[in-house]
Amino acid sequence: MSEQYRFVVVANRLPVDEVVGADGERAWTRSPGGLVSALHPTVRARRGAWIGWAGGTGDAPEPFELDGMRLYPVGLSSEEVDYYYEGESNATIWPLYHDAVETPAFHRHWREAYRRVNQRFADAAAELAAPGATVWVHDYQLQLVPAMLRARRPDLRIGFFLHIPFPPVELFMQLPWRTQVLRGLLGADLVGFQRPGGAENFLRLTRTLLGLEPEGDHVVVDGRTVTARAFPISIDVAEMERLAADPRIRQRAAELSEELGGRRRLLLGVDRLDYTKGIEHRLKAYRELLAEGRLSAKDVVLVQVATPSRLRVAQYRQLRERVEREVGRINGEYGEVGLAPVHYLFRAYDREELLALYLAADVMLVTPLRDGMNLVAKEYVAARTDHTGALVLSEFTGAAAELPEAFGVNPHDVDGLKEAFVQALEVPDDERRARMRRMREQVCAHDVTRWAREFLEALGERDPAVPGPR
Repeated sequence: MSEQYRFVVVANRLPVDEVVGADGERAWTRSPGGLVSALHPTVRARRGAWIGWAGGTGDAPEPFELDGMRLYPVGLSSEEVDYYYEGESNATIWPLYHDAVETPAFHRHWREAYRRVNQRFADAAAELAAPGATVWVHDYQLQLVPAMLRARRPDLRIGFFLHIPFPPVELFMQLPWRTQVLRGLLGADLVGFQRPGGAENFLRLTRTLLGLEPEGDHVVVDGRTVTARAFPISIDVAEMERLAADPRIRQRAAELSEELGGRRRLLLGVDRLDYTKGIEHRLKAYRELLAEGRLSAKDVVLVQVATPSRLRVAQYRQLRERVEREVGRINGEYGEVGLAPVHYLFRAYDREELLALYLAADVMLVTPLRDGMNLVAKEYVAARTDHTGALVLSEFTGAAAELPEAFGVNPHDVDGLKEAFVQALEVPDDERRARMRRMREQVCAHDVTRWAREFLEALGERDPAVPGPR
C-alpha cells in the first residue's frame, strides 16, 4: 500500500455490497445498516480509508473509492469464513456476549483462524496509517487488532468500539483464551461500549485477570493509560426525517395500511433473524392475546420483518424453522380468508420500504432478549415526526436507558409482553404524543454525528476541518 491516511476505520465488513449487472460487470453499492450510516460521514469528512472484508472468498478486490471513502478490501478463504466468522465470531463470542442466550461453542481451530484473520487486518492498518494517525477499530470480530496494531505501530492513536454488549466477568471467564482477548482490547487508547455497565465489566476484568488497578474510567497497562467509557451509538436523524417527509414514502405507508386491512391497527417487528431478538417470545405473547380474545385479527395485525442472517449456522436454521412454524400455527388457528393475523416477511427490505412500515405502524415491537443498543427503536422514533405511534422496548437493550418513555418490558416475561402490547395499543392519544415527543427530543439531541464526535474527541482526534496529509 503506497497511500497513507490520517484516519483509518477497521471493521469486519466494508460498507458496500457487490452487485452484478446484466452484462456481468461487477459494481459496488453502499450497504444499509447502522454501522455504515454511523461511520460514512465521519470517514468522508476526514478523507479517510476503510479496511474490511468485501464478502465472498478468495483474493481480495483491488482498493477502490465509493461515496468519498477509500476502501481497502481484506480477503478471506472459505475456511476462514467458516472458522473465523461463522465459528469464533458468531458461534462463540456472539452468544457469550449476549448473556449466553444460546450455548457458545469453543474450538481451538476457530480461535486460531480468528487470530490469523485479526493479524491480517492489523497488518493492513499498520501499512495504511500515516505517522501519528488515528485508527478506529470496530466490534467483536476484531478484538485482537488493537494490541497487534500497537505492537507494529506504537505511534498510532487507536480507538476500539464494541457494538454489542460486553459480558459480566462470570461469562467472559468462560472464554478459553480470555486473557489474550482482554490484552487485545487493551492495545487501544480508548475502548468504547454502548452502556456504562460494559465499561465497568471490562475494567473489573483487568483486575481479575491481569492484577491491574483500574481507577475511575481508566487503567494503566505497560506504562500506557487505557480509558474505558460508554458512548451510546445513534442514527442519522436528519436522513430519517427527510425520508419520513418524502411524499412517495408517505403514500406507500398509506398503501400498506390499506393492504393490511384498512382500519386494523398495525404491530410491527423489524429484526435480523437472530435468537437474541426475542421473536419467538413476541409471537407467543401475540398468540395468547388472540386466544384469550383480548386482541382480534379483525382489529389488529402483526407484521414481522425478519432479515435473513447467518443461515449456514445451525442455530439460525433451527430458529427459522421454529419461527415459521409458530407463524403458521397463529395464522391457521386465528386467521380467516383474506385476514391473516401475522404477515411474516423473511427478506431484506430497502430503507424506503422500512420507512413506510415505520410510518404505517401503530406500535413498534422492539423486544430483544439482549441487545447492545438497537437502532431500529431509534429509527422508529425519528420517523414519527408527528409524534404518533408507540414503542414497546425491551429493558435489555441499550436504547432502554435513553428512552424511558417507551413501554418497557422484560421480554422473558410473556405475561408482561402481553400487557405492554395492550397498553401501547390502548394508550390515550395525549399520553401517546407526550411519550413520543420526549423520545424524539432525546434521539434528535443525540444523533450519530454527536456519537462519533464525542468518541473521537475523547480519543484526542483532531478536527477534520483542520487540513492534514492523506
